[in-house]
Amino acid sequence: MQRSKEPLYRRVNTRTHGVRHKSGGDFRWSRRRDDRQAMGAMASGAQRGLDYTPLFRFLLSRVGRDWDAVLGEATARLDRPDPIYWLVARSEEERRPVVLLGESSWFSGLYVDDANRLALVDPDLTVEQMEPSCACCTHTLNGVPFVRPYRPAPD
Repeated sequence: MQRSKEPLYRRVNTRTHGVRHKSGGDFRWSRRRDDRQAMGAMASGAQRGLDYTPLFRFLLSRVGRDWDAVLGEATARLDRPDPIYWLVARSEEERRPVVLLGESSWFSGLYVDDANRLALVDPDLTVEQMEPSCACCTHTLNGVPFVRPYRPAPD
């Protein structure tokens, strides 16, 4: 019996004390019924608690391989295909050398070249070239912490 491969996402504990979500909460404080109706329905489709870092590392490890094979394996191991295109540009206008996913996690941008191979938008980009935008967070490029220290902008 063949063992199925692990999914390319992981569930994050969202019930721990101190975990905050960005949306919601204002609805309960409105007093009047017509105020509540004007606000619309509550968002029931919000998906919280999923971390797609394993997917991003999987895609970066497959640079240079056939896109159809990579896409097929990735979609089979995901709950939905949308996160693939957070990193992989669908058109030339969407190509970015780096993509910010989260507060301080940067990943190299990817695209599909003319030979139908997964490729890096900027193959010469290294973690040594990246500068953090604040001193409070640990900034990373493809999971590797930035080397340069934070320097505030001159006034």
